[in-house]
Amino acid sequence: MDRSAESAPAPDAPETPPQPKAPAKKTAGRKAKTFELTLTVTGSADGEWHAEIKQGATFLVRNVAVAAAAVSRAAKELHEELFIPIEALMAEARSQQAARVAALEAELEAARKALADLD
Repeated sequence: MDRSAESAPAPDAPETPPQPKAPAKKTAGRKAKTFELTLTVTGSADGEWHAEIKQGATFLVRNVAVAAAAVSRAAKELHEELFIPIEALMAEARSQQAARVAALEAELEAARKALADLD
């Protein structure tokens, strides 16, 4: 048996098409420029909230009053992990404000009673 006959393709065999080349990898090129801003939001138990934005060492915005509800909504929109601790602080502030309202109402009632006693 002739070995060269075994390695030659049969005359009726279809030719195998050339394998397609893998697509060329795209070069990364330039990286997208990133921007870094630092947003700081501070609040107090009195319900006063302020925000500032800093870019590098430069303040772009300073001491802007913002509503507590806006802080809560913004945190919720950004990410649940941001919302949870901020909402916990808001709940504590609400509790403190409710206690303050109750104390002021009691003081007001005492003042009304004192005023009525003067009549």
